[in-house]
Amino acid sequence: MFSSSRTAWSVADIPPQQGRTAVVTGANSGLGLATARALVHAGARVVLAVRNVEKGEAVAAELGGAASVHRLDLADLTSVREFAAGIDGPIDVLVNNAGLMAIPQQRTADGFEMQLGTNYLGHFALTGLLLDRITDRVVTLSSLAHGFGRIRLDDPNFEKGRYERWTAYGQSKLACLMFAYELEYRFTAAGSPLRSLAAHPGFASTNLQGRTESFQDGPVALATRLLGQSGEAGALPTLYAATVTDLPGGMYIGPDGIGELTGSPRPVGSSAASHDRDVRRKLWDLSEELTKVGFPVMPS
Repeated sequence: MFSSSRTAWSVADIPPQQGRTAVVTGANSGLGLATARALVHAGARVVLAVRNVEKGEAVAAELGGAASVHRLDLADLTSVREFAAGIDGPIDVLVNNAGLMAIPQQRTADGFEMQLGTNYLGHFALTGLLLDRITDRVVTLSSLAHGFGRIRLDDPNFEKGRYERWTAYGQSKLACLMFAYELEYRFTAAGSPLRSLAAHPGFASTNLQGRTESFQDGPVALATRLLGQSGEAGALPTLYAATVTDLPGGMYIGPDGIGELTGSPRPVGSSAASHDRDVRRKLWDLSEELTKVGFPVMPS
């Protein structure tokens, strides 16, 4: 039976992954690269879902024949559809990892606010399009920032209100977590054996820091270097959620240290807002409307 014991957990504890296939978005750097590398070393076949194919090919060359590269631009739903059409099943685990943090206001190819579009809506569409080939679980990355997030159902893409980069980031990461919870709710309601889980890396040093294109770059990057853990350590909650055999669906995995900033992975709690079923259902409906992607045999 699954135990949430706080015994330290590392890549050495990953169960054997031979015969399993994982799709990892954003796998050419940061947390995605650390996740893909650990899965390959544990025996899995990993599809590197990346926007920059050249960088992805370099990673695949490092990882060897167990890694393959497919282009995926989450900020373009045409690219998401093309990626999904080019992936043969079965897929044991989908890791919705790629993301942007606190960037200046931009729009995706489909007109969405860039952080919501990339971090959440692109992954929502990707999951729906791949669902008929997923055999085990979906792991979606959230963040401690979900705690200050609010779902702007009336203006999710900041078309009316003033844009604020951290507000937009918080919304996108709360949306990711609510999606993971709602997906698990619907799996259970449908009697599906699939599982949906979420994870957050704590305070990890990755290529997200220092790219806000503002005066915040320096302080954020410095704080990350001084206080954060490595990308490899930050990937452990994702790897835990993706590989622990008897881990129940609906869990949220993060570090066990003070403030969940660093430490060994374990189940953690989340904000009251993330458990608001009414908002989750409305967000789901809105997401289907915006992306034009439905989920097969998924009761509401």
